[in-house]
Amino acid sequence: MDRNPSPPPPGRNKEEEEVAGGDCIGSTVYSKHWLFGVLSGLIQIVSPENTKSSSDDEEQQMELDEEMENEICRVWDMSMDEDVALFLQEFNAPDIFMGVLAKSKCPRLREICVGILGNMACFQEICVSISSDENLGQVLLHCLYDSDPPTLLETSRLLLTCLSQAEVASVWVERIREHPAIYDSICFIMSSSTNVDLLVKVGEVVDKLFDLDEKLMLEWVRNGASQPLDQPQEESEEQPVFRLVPCILEAAKQVRSENPEWLDVYMHILQLLTTVDDGIQAIVYCPDTGKDIWNLLFDLVCHEFCQSDDPPIILQEQKTVLASVFSVLCAIYASQTEQEYLKIEKGKLGSNS
Repeated sequence: MDRNPSPPPPGRNKEEEEVAGGDCIGSTVYSKHWLFGVLSGLIQIVSPENTKSSSDDEEQQMELDEEMENEICRVWDMSMDEDVALFLQEFNAPDIFMGVLAKSKCPRLREICVGILGNMACFQEICVSISSDENLGQVLLHCLYDSDPPTLLETSRLLLTCLSQAEVASVWVERIREHPAIYDSICFIMSSSTNVDLLVKVGEVVDKLFDLDEKLMLEWVRNGASQPLDQPQEESEEQPVFRLVPCILEAAKQVRSENPEWLDVYMHILQLLTTVDDGIQAIVYCPDTGKDIWNLLFDLVCHEFCQSDDPPIILQEQKTVLASVFSVLCAIYASQTEQEYLKIEKGKLGSNS
């Protein structure tokens, strides 16, 4: 039946659709114009007139406007999309985030900016670009000295992402080597934090560093040990001297208290340490540490893992962490046996003379 055509559906006409399509980021529905506005707002936050230090507005600088927080959190979520991440890179967003990290005193804003960079670094091209920026690299490493646990968590996640990219891993290892204070910061986190998410992520960073570079592992093992590892060390009253193995032990105890299944990373760090003589000495000869580590691992095997009523699938899931645990136990036992043998031989020589 012939009739007049139906009216067009309400909404945009063809020209409007084309304009809207041009405002979309890549194949997403996210708006370029909206994102420009959010990034411009960030630039305003760290502009000179807004960062003048005075006692009156310092407290205000620590707070983040609720509307801005909601918008920048949306960008954080969006940055997991590759098209958005590439657009942020094209718009030089990393430079904006670097400015925020260098100037802002707001912990929440700093956390979000590092988190966005962490999402962007998941894409290889952007990870290479971020890693090749020396200034940004220095600012990000400086975030490891932050006192805010969420910022530390996001910084550790970003570092782990970059260390996992073969093309740029060595760049970050060298940067970390050039900043000895990072050792102190990481040891402080492991020895004092109760945030298990942070402890696990920092452990993953340390594990990756040691796996990538044995020389750095040896430097960190020897750090804080001006005397031989089997002799007690006089510590300064002003500045605590961190020794790596006791800090690892404290972190492992804290992680175990919440979920023993997350211990695998710390068990693997200890296993890596047993692959070098200085690492074994650091475990065995630190006062009480060798005994404490032995007791912890022995207790894990006897009461946490590989229980008689566990189904076979549980043992299969635990095989990696059990391999590390038994490897460390064997190394400690072999070292202690060797020392006892040397003591016996020394005693024989003394009695003969």
